[in-house]
Amino acid sequence: MSSTKRITKEFAEVSQDPPEGFTVALPPSQTIHTWHVTLRPPAPSPYHPGTFGIVLTLPADYPFKAPVVKFATRIYHPNVTNDSLGNVCLGLLKPDAWKPSTKLRGVLEAVRNLLLEPQPDDPLEDRIAEEYRNDRPTWEKNVRINVEKYAGGVPTFPAVGS
Repeated sequence: MSSTKRITKEFAEVSQDPPEGFTVALPPSQTIHTWHVTLRPPAPSPYHPGTFGIVLTLPADYPFKAPVVKFATRIYHPNVTNDSLGNVCLGLLKPDAWKPSTKLRGVLEAVRNLLLEPQPDDPLEDRIAEEYRNDRPTWEKNVRINVEKYAGGVPTFPAVGS
């Protein structure tokens, strides 16, 4: 099964040499199809100094299907659902945009870039996108409140298979 082989190879590359701000681990169940990713956004981001847990789920037919990326840590962001699901809207993960040649490192870097530059024109949260566009100081204040409330400690990941 080439999917598992490729995922194992990419996991080895990313865990040994993670993109800036990331730590990647496998959950206790050790399934290679679920990655527990910890992101510490860089300083220019209003999400700094938060620590965010991200769950990367790889479908059985990866790389022909895009991975699913969800924030395990709540985040106030126009492109992430403002709830416990943490669904992410990311251009390169959309079925019509996904390319099997895309590496998971690139996916992680795209997520980090989203925390540096939200994409208010493709939002999952219209209200937050509007605030980002029209009232940046209030948006930044809300981001900081949420970072303090949810992203202050070590991220908690949901149990795999739940």
